[in-house]
Amino acid sequence: MTAADRHSTGIPRLDEALGGGLVPGVLAVVMGATGIGKTQFGISYAHAGIKQEGQSGIIFDLTTRGDSQGQAEYAERICDWKLRTRELVDRIDPAIVWDADEIRSDYLHVFHRGGRRVTIGDMQPEEWQEFKADLMRRLDQTIAFFYGNFVHGVRRAVIDGVEPTEKDSDSFQFHLFDYIYHQILRKEHDWLARDLFRVHYRSQQENVMCHEYDYRRISGLLLYTCHEVMLDDLITRPIQSGDVLSNANTVIMMGKTRQGNKIGRALYVAKHRGSACDESILPYHITEQGIAFD
Repeated sequence: MTAADRHSTGIPRLDEALGGGLVPGVLAVVMGATGIGKTQFGISYAHAGIKQEGQSGIIFDLTTRGDSQGQAEYAERICDWKLRTRELVDRIDPAIVWDADEIRSDYLHVFHRGGRRVTIGDMQPEEWQEFKADLMRRLDQTIAFFYGNFVHGVRRAVIDGVEPTEKDSDSFQFHLFDYIYHQILRKEHDWLARDLFRVHYRSQQENVMCHEYDYRRISGLLLYTCHEVMLDDLITRPIQSGDVLSNANTVIMMGKTRQGNKIGRALYVAKHRGSACDESILPYHITEQGIAFD
């Protein structure tokens, strides 16, 4: 794969470290503590799609605290990009999927839990059953958001707002992320259309085939909040079997550094499977325009 085939992060120094950018069709994870710059990274990456593919990427916000990660504010300040948002509705009209003006959007915040924690263990059995029922209702919205953007040329998906837990398997956010990754991002376009249209698929089949896309050109970027704050702790963090990091093609760690009495920030490409990459620790700082390397 040449550098031209990769998806630029929108940050030239990082593209250089990654051998040209992120690899399409696989999962990349950016991990770090709250406030380290992950969302700014995701905004830069999504916005870079405009120049490279002719369409901005999309941002799916998994935050469950009832607020967002500030993506709209960051996008406008960093890129002069006004995010188009999609309102949740009870029913998706199949006809609007083919109308870019109706379906095309940049951001969706699909799930709210009013400040509750995100682990399954925090819920009583009846609460877990209630959550799963609500999740099923939200899946139609989720599928329509992704599919409706992919058929109109979007090739980048950023998933933000994943909060830290002791084990990924304890987090209901990861249950939804796992579905998105395996059953939406990595699924043939016509099979995803079947999931969306269901009994209406046959009436929509001609449109589905006219809007074919290759899922192997779609990149998924997960912004993953962890407990570790210092970069050294992130680098030495053990990866457990089934951990999202073990399945990712690329892992980028963002953390604090300390030299004497000075605290800084730095980034490290911990894994970039099938590609040469710069193994240096790269100091950076946050500016009004996002991430800038020192």
